[in-house]
Amino acid sequence: MKIRHLVAIAAAMAVGSTWAQTQGVSKNEIMLGSIQDLSGPIAGFGKQVRLGMLLAVDEINELGGVNGRQLKLQVEDSAYDPKKAVLAAQKLVNSDKIFAMIGHIGTAQNMAAMPVQFQKNVFNFFPVTAARQMYDPFHKLKYAFAATYYDQMRIAAPKLAKEKGAKKVCSMYQDDEFGLEVLRGAEDGLKAAGMEMTEKTSYKRGATDFSSQMAKLQSAGCDMVVMGTIIRETIGGIATARKLGFSPTFLGSSASYTDLIHKLGGAAMDGLYATHTSQHPYLDDASPAISFWAKKYKTKFNEDPTVFSVYGYNAIDAFAKAAQKAGPNLTVDSFIKAMDSMTIPADIFGSPPATFTATKRLGNDTSRLSQLQGQRWKVVSDYMKP
Repeated sequence: MKIRHLVAIAAAMAVGSTWAQTQGVSKNEIMLGSIQDLSGPIAGFGKQVRLGMLLAVDEINELGGVNGRQLKLQVEDSAYDPKKAVLAAQKLVNSDKIFAMIGHIGTAQNMAAMPVQFQKNVFNFFPVTAARQMYDPFHKLKYAFAATYYDQMRIAAPKLAKEKGAKKVCSMYQDDEFGLEVLRGAEDGLKAAGMEMTEKTSYKRGATDFSSQMAKLQSAGCDMVVMGTIIRETIGGIATARKLGFSPTFLGSSASYTDLIHKLGGAAMDGLYATHTSQHPYLDDASPAISFWAKKYKTKFNEDPTVFSVYGYNAIDAFAKAAQKAGPNLTVDSFIKAMDSMTIPADIFGSPPATFTATKRLGNDTSRLSQLQGQRWKVVSDYMKP
């Protein structure tokens, strides 16, 4: 009896160790984490990403979860500060013991947090930033979904400059990795098209006064300005230009493709161009599928969805598809195997298909242009390939 009892204990321990060897995966649950700006300069984005993720989690769990496991999401606030992002990552990885970091927002914040994650074999999955560092250099735990800021600007800047007949293309950019990626892409794209960046000016993250920057660009005679800006910097920069009587063509990246630009900036923002993949989900969209989804979101959260809500929703949805494909025995290796032969089809929001392989960790490298017309984003180009 004693021997049988010991054998039974050993068997139970063996089963328990099967779950224990994969952090964040138990018999009934998959623990996910996300870091958002919930109180800093892009809190508008962070809150939207969070709600989009929560909607997807609820939908998946209501349908039985992933191979019988419920998804659980823990979200921490970085206030858009890389140092706080590190602390948040340490909590999620070491205390909450997440299986994957999903939809972490911000370039510098992701770069600061990834070493904490990778030390514990935790994925950085579909971060909400289009920086090249989200997939390059290669790391087995990196998966990115968005055409990079660099490629967006490398293609869009010379294309728009040619269409508008711009003679002096300039840039105002945030003095960090995000802003520099926008600038580098525009500079390289213009160079390849036989053009040069006439003038450039930067600002520190969190700045609110852009009078000196816009005066500098106006003095240089800029007729097109590439904006390496996000929400309030886009609004502040363009509003300042309008007051100065300075009216170049403004081009932003996907970081400034948001309804908050026209909601907060008003009619002065009309004319702004921005690159993007998924389109903004208006409640009265001509697409019945988008309109239905948007109304469902509003019913649940009592606010209109945005494209950042879509980013969060799609990130969870893509993770669930890959985890389902990985099978009941979800491990880091089985998830990688599933993702490395994964194609995520085009969705209702107009996003192009995303494909991944063992050597390709960026799902999509194309983007398109929209323009603010009558305080509403309107798609004005097809997808542009690098």
